[in-house]
Amino acid sequence: MRTLFSAILVLILCTFVWAQTGRQAENFTSVTMEGKTIELAALRGKIVLLTFWSSRCAICQNEIPRLNQLAEGYTGSEVVFLAATMEDKNIVDSYIQDHPFNFNILPDSFGLVLKYADRDSQGRLNMGFPAYYLIDRSGYIKYRDSGWDKAKPIGSAINKLLSSR
Repeated sequence: MRTLFSAILVLILCTFVWAQTGRQAENFTSVTMEGKTIELAALRGKIVLLTFWSSRCAICQNEIPRLNQLAEGYTGSEVVFLAATMEDKNIVDSYIQDHPFNFNILPDSFGLVLKYADRDSQGRLNMGFPAYYLIDRSGYIKYRDSGWDKAKPIGSAINKLLSSR
């Protein structure tokens, strides 16, 4: 009975995690730490990994070096790495002194979280950090996950999209 309950729970959680997969990614415009404006629609034709993170998130702190390595592996390719955080530029500036990123950071991204976060039955936001959205060349979410140790499955999903051209 316990095994059945565990299996049902896993299926329910997977449904929530993958609920947004296959749908059109919501367009957004955001400004990087360097002041460059990025619009998702302008990135059509490229593969985009949109990561939501926080400097207060222990899992995020652990994942950043792994994501940096992943991003380095796609330097010069058709893959764009974006890291959205709700924190303001001053907090992020302080944080990245000791925790550098190899991709574009989008501070002050609460509006972006509102567009992408799941909602519970009462409409409250429900997003685990870090959260990952892999968007294909046509602007569709093809992979969505959250949590720890995701660099390898993300890399596999990116490679699958790159080879599907």
